[in-house]
Amino acid sequence: MAHHPELPKTHRALILTSTTKAPTVQKIPTPQPTAGNAIVRILVANVIPFMRDIYNGKRQYAFPTPLVIGTSAIGRVAAVGPDATFLTPGKLVHIDVTIRGRDDPTAAFLSGIHEGFTDGSQKLMRGEWRDSTYAEYAKVPLENCIALDEKRLLGPVEDGGLGYSDEALAYISSLLVPYGGLRDIDIRAGETVIIAPATGSFGGAAVLVALAMGARVIAMGRNLEALKQVAARSERIEAVPITGEVQADAEALRAFGPADAFFDISPPEAAKSTHIKSAILALKQSGRVSLMGGIGEDISLPYSVIMNRNLQLRGKWMYDRKDIAALLKMIEIGVLGLGEGAGMKVVGKFALEEWDSAFTTAAENPDMGMQTLIAP
Repeated sequence: MAHHPELPKTHRALILTSTTKAPTVQKIPTPQPTAGNAIVRILVANVIPFMRDIYNGKRQYAFPTPLVIGTSAIGRVAAVGPDATFLTPGKLVHIDVTIRGRDDPTAAFLSGIHEGFTDGSQKLMRGEWRDSTYAEYAKVPLENCIALDEKRLLGPVEDGGLGYSDEALAYISSLLVPYGGLRDIDIRAGETVIIAPATGSFGGAAVLVALAMGARVIAMGRNLEALKQVAARSERIEAVPITGEVQADAEALRAFGPADAFFDISPPEAAKSTHIKSAILALKQSGRVSLMGGIGEDISLPYSVIMNRNLQLRGKWMYDRKDIAALLKMIEIGVLGLGEGAGMKVVGKFALEEWDSAFTTAAENPDMGMQTLIAP
């Protein structure tokens, strides 16, 4: 393959060879543009709170090695393949972590994190789209380079812009995950939605998204101090602690009136938690449930309540492409804010060589709106 004149011959990347060994920064050949891809210069890439547990094998995620690790990111297009009709070098993009098969959208995997659950998704991650974004450059499918309105998002307020930074834009990925589930159960303005757990990174993002969609939120959590901080963000947020008493928690939820919907984004450790049953018991007739968490075990559900109240339970893995465009519209018109003015905070930005500190910082700051970033 001929070397593209606008790209360096080599670049630095954070590579994992085994879950029993620490990743290392290596100099490797820079990927080249071909049909169907763009080469993106990474500006900032996200670090999720449990990133260390992914790459040390604790979460037992499936992915090939060696692997340039990473996840969603903000970058600028450096070069494009011959079939690109819109993307051009220099354009600011959000790199969508969810890569799907072009001939089979159900073949989906998370770049740098998980190879998915089908033969097709595994083929994609083990082959053409193996490497992710903890690198100076990344090869990205054209459709995963989501063009951003730079003038509106980064432009100064006095010129009609929103005045955000690249770092602020990185939070888009955290908002996208719960938006996929909330939109899937058709949350509408004026409705009441229970969100649990609501104090973590994705649960907190769900609260912000639900508010922007016009809903009232009942936030559930075990950390009382964190729960108070979440509730203090808006008069449309009520707080209910998870006590472990199913009926008592259900009554506490019902004190705010029958809820229209319940959004769950529980971590794997919450398989025995009582809050799922409590929240379902608090739903109104024809209420809706979105399950987006990481629980790997079977859980107990109130079968007769679900049946008698005509409740709808829907699982949602990540989000659809149409959700990305809809969320960006909310951000661009100012309904959904980013940055410190909206309560987000970058708690650390690290070089590739500082990945260990980045993973530690992310794990120590898992709360609502906290961002840890790697800037290659």
